This record gives sequence, structure tokens and C-alpha cells, in this order.
Amino acid sequence: MIPVQGYEGAQVAVLGLGRSGFATARALREGGAEAICWDDNPVAREKAEAEGFACRDLLKQGAFEGVAALIVSPGIPHLYPEPNPVVRAALLAGVPVDNDIGLFFRSFATREWDMFETSPRVVAVTGSNGKSTTSALIHHVLSEAGRRTQLAGNIGRGVLDLEPAEDGEVVVLELSSYQTDLARSLTPDICVFTNLGPDHLDRHAGMGGYFAAKRRLFAEGGPDRAVVGVDEDEGLYLAGQLSEGAADDRVIRVSVERKLTDAGWNVFARKGFLSEYRKGRQAGSIDLRPIKGLPGAHNHQNASAAYAVCRALGLAPKVIEAAFASFGGLPHRSQIIAEANGVTFVNDSKATNVDAAKMALSAFKRIRWICGGLEKEGGLGNLAESAGEVVKAYVIGREAAGFAMQLKGVDAEVCGTMQKAVARAIEDAQEGDVVLLAPAAASFDQYDSFEKRGDDFATLVTAATT
Repeated sequence: MIPVQGYEGAQVAVLGLGRSGFATARALREGGAEAICWDDNPVAREKAEAEGFACRDLLKQGAFEGVAALIVSPGIPHLYPEPNPVVRAALLAGVPVDNDIGLFFRSFATREWDMFETSPRVVAVTGSNGKSTTSALIHHVLSEAGRRTQLAGNIGRGVLDLEPAEDGEVVVLELSSYQTDLARSLTPDICVFTNLGPDHLDRHAGMGGYFAAKRRLFAEGGPDRAVVGVDEDEGLYLAGQLSEGAADDRVIRVSVERKLTDAGWNVFARKGFLSEYRKGRQAGSIDLRPIKGLPGAHNHQNASAAYAVCRALGLAPKVIEAAFASFGGLPHRSQIIAEANGVTFVNDSKATNVDAAKMALSAFKRIRWICGGLEKEGGLGNLAESAGEVVKAYVIGREAAGFAMQLKGVDAEVCGTMQKAVARAIEDAQEGDVVLLAPAAASFDQYDSFEKRGDDFATLVTAATT
């Protein structure tokens, strides 16, 4: 646990008692603060009280008297589409609003670091797609290379659940826009921006607000190094804003759409080969094609970003390549579930938006595509244009018929349920086909989470193929 610094003897309110909320309350108490908790769910409040935390209805008159700060869980809106009433009450009372990410960055460094030979470092990864795989891949490479490392944030453990840093350790954080938008302190050593596509637009009042939330990670003093995907205009702009010129190697540009061989520090992947160029000369390369855990151009982008970070941390290309080869991928992200009768079954339930689904579709040939769910703002756009390798689509979700009608030019069967979609795809599949779950939609019409949706797919596939 990371004890929270700066609030010793003070009362700090905690809104939302999920994983991060409880971790925050415990870390505040460990640091000498009194955590005042609230959640609309009475079961969560009972759990907090059982751990000895005081619960207080933060909407009652005078609830914020004597409170030094309000710490908000990431799923709770603080501005758009409209502030949570408790957040508004705190702001009206002049109480600062923060989140666990802000507390982490103000509390991570300790006086013990003065005795370390090498100061611990923090790598923070954000972006619309690929940030989980990129974060996990960095962590995997560091682990395989024998470096002390921990992984947390939007993946795995909450940031305040981490262990205090040891000499030379590298902490890898995956951070969502919900987390970067509100944090009052953001001071990582290396920042990664993978890419940007429309997502969470209601929470950020459009693409401008969404990009602004991501950019905050790079704003406060600036990281020592920034790894930036430049295949979208926003990434290209961000790299330009951070750089002092073409040869400024504090910015490492990443691409899977074009070669980057100018005077700066660049990493790009083309036709399955990753290349590193520094000052116009090649400094390293990896053949990504045989690596099963990193299929497709989108994963090659993740690999390029992870490679850039690991190079910035001093690892040799051959060390990184060896670690890539043993990376098995993440659950629900281009995860191979089974191979039976010449048919490959791939779980990419994390493809909850159109851009992520496009990336998944581009990674395979002869696809039997299971898609559908709770459609996100902005619709399906030109998703059908990316479905050239789709033999047939099997559409699930409560609005499956409407979803299927938008897939113009695609042979689509309305299945409704995952069970029927898997069964029909298996009936139709021929040797060499890939049955791919890449929903291009949220899961909440039928499942509690994309993980539950992916688990259902995996269970049905396993039962049918073993």
C-alpha cells in the first residue's frame, strides 16, 4: 500500500466505494488521515463501516465542514455530462476535488529514495485503444529482463494498492481519460499516447474534451520522455507541441502507417517488421510476424510503443525481442481461445468501440465475426468498410436487428444471444476461418462488463471444441 502524504490529521471525503474507493480510504488511513466515506449503495457503506470507516451522507447540509478534500472514484462524473451532486456540493463549499491517481503522484516518492542508487520511475500509458496491452507488454518485458516492476491503474491493481517502491523499480500505469482528467498531480517519468478515436464523448463533451483529458498527462512540467503515436492528427499535434525540433529525442514518435526515418527518435512497424531509427540511422529491428500474442497492425502499434519505452529505460533490442516472443497477450484482447478443425477462435471482447473493432478486423483473414451490443455515441460509422475479410457477421445484443442493418454490404445474421452466435458460426466455419468476437459496442445491454461477455464466448467455444 502507498500511504497518502499531505493529509495527516485531516478529514478527507471518499466518494464511491468500489475497488479504487476502498484502496483510497485505506491508504488515507495509513497516511494518518481520517477517511469519511460515502456510496449510494448501502451494502458498500456497510462494508466500509465494518472496516472501521465513518460514513457520512455528503449531500447533507454542512457535510463538507472541516473536510480537506474530496476524492472521487473514476466512474463518477465531475463535469460532463453533468457533475455528480456530491461533486457539485464539494465545489460549492470550496473543497478541492481529486482522485486516487492524484494522490498516488503526490505520495509515491518518499525520503527513503535518498538512499537508493537508482530512483524509481513511473511509466504512464494512455490512449483510446491498446493501452492495456501496451502497459502489460512493458511490464512483461521489464519482468523478463529482471527489472523490478509493478503494474497498476486501469489494469490489475489500484494505484494505491501498490507496494512502496524499491531501488531502481519501474511502475507501469495504464490510465484512462477518466483518471487523467481529474488528477491534480500527474508527474510520470515516461508518458505514452497510443492513439485517439471517438470514445467516452458524453463524459468529455466531445472529441476536444476527450483529447484534452488525455493531454493532461503530458502537461505538468512534461515527462522526461514522451512516446507518441502519430498516425492521427491529435498525436501528430501532441508530438509537435512537446518537441523543440526534429532532432529532439525526448519525443519518440511511433507509427504503423508510414516510415519514420528523420533526425529524431522513431519506432515504426510496417508489414510485420518493427524498426527503430535514431538520427536517421537504423538502431534496431524485430520481426513481429511469428509472435502469436501480438497479431495485427494494432498490436504492432502496441509493440512499437512498448519497445520505445523499454529502449528509453535502457534495454537492448535483443532483450526486448526475446521478451516479446514469450508474451501471451491479454484476456479479451485478440486472445486465441481455441484452434479446432482448422478454425481459430479469437476473443477480442475489449473491442468496445468502432476503432478497436476495425483494428481487430484488420488482423485476420476469412473472419466469421460476432459483433453487436450497446451501440456507442457516434454510431458504427464506416465500420462496414473495414469488413473486407468478413465472410459473415453474427449479430448479438438487444438491438441486434438495428445493428445488422448498419452493416451494409456484409452478410449478417441476427442471432441475439452469444450462445446462438457461437453455435451458428461453428456450423458455418470452414478450415482456415477465424471466428472473431469483436463487438464494436459496449456490453451493458446483456453483460455486466466486457470481461463477462468475453468469458461467455470462451466458455461456449471451449465446450463446443473439446
